Amino acid sequence: MFNLRPIAFILSMALSKLALFMWLPTLLALSGRSQGFQEFLLATLLTHSTALFLLALGRREKIHLRIKEMFLLTTLVWTLICVFGALPFVFISHIDFTDAFFETMSGVTTTGSTVLTGLDSMPAAILLWRSVLQWLGGVGFIVAAVAVLPYLNVGGMKLFQTESSDWSDKSAPRAATMAKRIVLLYLLLTLLCAAGYYLLSDMNAFEALNHAMTTLSTGGYSTSDGSMNHFSPSAHWVGTLFMFIGGLPFLLMIYSLQHRNLSLFRDAQVRGFFWLVLATGLMLSLYLWATGRYPLGDAVRISLFNLVSVITTTGYGLGDFGAWGAFPLVLFGLLMMCGACSGSTAGGFKIFRFQVGMTLFQKQLHQLMHPRAVFPQQYNGRSVNDDIIRSLITFIFGYFATMVVLALLLTLMSLPPQVAISAAMTAVANVGPGIGEVIGPSGNFAGLPDAAKWLLALGMLMGRLEIMTVMVLFFPSFWRS
Repeated sequence: MFNLRPIAFILSMALSKLALFMWLPTLLALSGRSQGFQEFLLATLLTHSTALFLLALGRREKIHLRIKEMFLLTTLVWTLICVFGALPFVFISHIDFTDAFFETMSGVTTTGSTVLTGLDSMPAAILLWRSVLQWLGGVGFIVAAVAVLPYLNVGGMKLFQTESSDWSDKSAPRAATMAKRIVLLYLLLTLLCAAGYYLLSDMNAFEALNHAMTTLSTGGYSTSDGSMNHFSPSAHWVGTLFMFIGGLPFLLMIYSLQHRNLSLFRDAQVRGFFWLVLATGLMLSLYLWATGRYPLGDAVRISLFNLVSVITTTGYGLGDFGAWGAFPLVLFGLLMMCGACSGSTAGGFKIFRFQVGMTLFQKQLHQLMHPRAVFPQQYNGRSVNDDIIRSLITFIFGYFATMVVLALLLTLMSLPPQVAISAAMTAVANVGPGIGEVIGPSGNFAGLPDAAKWLLALGMLMGRLEIMTVMVLFFPSFWRS
């Protein structure tokens, strides 16, 4: 039914890349600047060994994957990386596998929810590993959003299908070239962000590198329990800029740089993202200033940082917006599900879906007024056919149904309604902190029951892989010939 050899081969490639990046914290520990050398070495060797075993099972000259195998492989890659990425947390931090898997899933999906405390005194190797996980998850999802999800027609992503999304033999070299360009741009922006943090703020080199990886990946892991509260206002401005850049479509950035034009700024998603940040930032800044919570300059800085952090699903904490009153709380609750642009490192619902939904709404109103008229449906100059609309509607239903079911199951574990609803929203939207004292910006997820952590880890995975990619595996018909 399934051709397991190419699946095993690709899984071995993914694990081998993970093992290579495991050497970074291993070498840091070896240098004497951190504890945990033996533990990281053991985790690295176990990951390498499993990768070699899968390579022996699946090695072949030519790889051909069918649609079913693509769905299965996409979920397996993320899950297997989380299993092996969790090993250092178990070996060094001595936490159980549930907490370790939750932390790793949160990192790889760039959600940013955490069960760890005492980050300021934690071994540097573990802090670096958390940042590396988010950095890898960010670039991995960009490649998936460009090459895999449009091909699978998940959630209306076919609107962004390019030649790099075609998995035929003819287009494979083009897809590989585009993936290399994405990685190079991602690496360059990470280095620029690190330089900005180091040169313009009070971060040292280690803090700057870690925060650069978790800023551009819109992940939100910090090296301090105080998150961005621990650093100077200049660090907040650097973070706001690069979180915003992380929310832009990388493929379009590459195209604009190659052709030296302004196509990035003509894109409907980018314009919608910019105006959303500007409008909500202006409203919230005036609210915080008018209510006397901050001076105007601080109100602008703090509101923009938190808004960009929530909209791009980064999840950095700067103050506790839950204590600002009802208006910010409702605003952040709505923006928590929004997400930035498709093809970015951000999670969430994605702005293009709101825009397509609005054009459908306008078309229906015009159709009611002019029943005999024909109104073509377009988005960003591309035709929106019935296949894309069906995919979009299915995604919308699956997205909110996942949140509702997850929240209901969490309430069965004696979690308060606000915590259950907020946790479900933040997991599926890949935001990070929720709302309230327990899982809000000043809390974490350590106190939740183990069953709740496994459910939330599943919610993070489903949200990151656009719901339907994972949900299809739960249907018995998927496993039939």
